[in-house]
Amino acid sequence: MLAPMTNTQSHEDGTLSDEEFHWLTMRAKGGFGLVMTCAAHVQEIGKGFSGQLGIFGKEHIPGHTRLAEEIKSHGSLAVLQLHHAGGRSPQELIGQSPVGPSDNEKYGTRALLLDEVHQLRDDFIAAGVRAQKSGYDGVEIHGAHGYILAQFLSSSLNHRNDPYGGSLSNRARLIFEIVEGIRKACGTKFLLGVRLSPERFGMVLPEILEISQRLCDEGNLDFLDISFWDCFNYPEDDAYKSKTLLEHVTGIDFKNVRLTVAGKIQSGRDVQKILDAGVDFISIGKAAILHHDFPKQVLLNPDFEPVPTPVSRDYLKKEGLSPAFIRYMYRWPEFVAQE
Repeated sequence: MLAPMTNTQSHEDGTLSDEEFHWLTMRAKGGFGLVMTCAAHVQEIGKGFSGQLGIFGKEHIPGHTRLAEEIKSHGSLAVLQLHHAGGRSPQELIGQSPVGPSDNEKYGTRALLLDEVHQLRDDFIAAGVRAQKSGYDGVEIHGAHGYILAQFLSSSLNHRNDPYGGSLSNRARLIFEIVEGIRKACGTKFLLGVRLSPERFGMVLPEILEISQRLCDEGNLDFLDISFWDCFNYPEDDAYKSKTLLEHVTGIDFKNVRLTVAGKIQSGRDVQKILDAGVDFISIGKAAILHHDFPKQVLLNPDFEPVPTPVSRDYLKKEGLSPAFIRYMYRWPEFVAQE
């Protein structure tokens, strides 16, 4: 699977650019069995970065229809990631204070009113329906990386005193209502996944494991996407270091839910290690930027190693990255060669 990655290369109104289209369809041609878009925001106020793909209005449907059709024409599943940055929305980008579960003076975040929480839920569901109308095979709900659904999950950020705050069940209520709403609106043949972070961003490992188990138990989910910083690491909390993060996650009773994980899976050998650990399919990020045909390379050579970094701008351009995406990659140390 192509991991959902920030790339800053769509239009500022959220409509699909030719650069975004080229980047994603090139990965479908390269053999990825599932191509997931970058995070697409479900409300205009939920924009998290410049050049972000949107799914909050009917004006976005034509671009998504074009994209989904082309991805699927190469034998890949087309999946859209649903997103809202919440308190991580830059004020200068959205023109107002960002919103979240609670007021946060440090980040200038305004607490959502209860009616606004309900509207947020409905807008996630409506975006899922838009994705289905556009021809996508499914959607993933972004509940990781400290964005709005993760903010609701976090006891350190969510101080609400209504049905969406307090207990873990209440803090997770929004995610479960969105999952249930999309499943009801889009039917059982539409792929539905959730992305979670097991730690960092205010997440607590036992709580994430509990939520993951409940998602599997309730039967509305097709896949669970766990985003590790590093799949091979142990938890940061000393109380849980008896097992790796991956071992904690694979201990869940997944029933009929498929598991994918992301985090420094960079070579053919890494892929095999993760599959051998009981993961159903692999989410590839950095290696997919470096090699649009990473799956084909690994199938040809199980010991395949990506080209070493830093790489040149010309190299990345040949791999389908736009100038905006290449500029964004300068944020990652020693990824792009200084020229």
